[in-house]
Amino acid sequence: MRVTFIAALTAAAIAGLAPAAQASTTAVAKPNVRACYDGNCKLTLTKSVSFRVSPKFGLTRLYISFTADGLAVSGEGNSRVESFGSTDGSVTVNGIKVRPLSLSDSRAVLRLSTKKR
Repeated sequence: MRVTFIAALTAAAIAGLAPAAQASTTAVAKPNVRACYDGNCKLTLTKSVSFRVSPKFGLTRLYISFTADGLAVSGEGNSRVESFGSTDGSVTVNGIKVRPLSLSDSRAVLRLSTKKR
């Protein structure tokens, strides 16, 4: 009886009568923000993010949000520092340069680097 049921389901699926199995979706990996502690990393974001940075920058946290039109980057420490950029420009906050490699409303690929002093 079980073999007949499986055969019937297979035949129904082939004929388009049974609902198709949902395609598996690949989960988007969380960005490795720990790699950015020293101000040097590459991030792929799907939403706004905040993370700890080295106190040598005079900050405790860096906040990054984005749209297809540009970036908003701010830092928090003894005071709050904010900076805004466009798709063709980089944003620098307390020596951490955030450069967009690609931007859309749903995804940002960014390169963080430290300015040479």
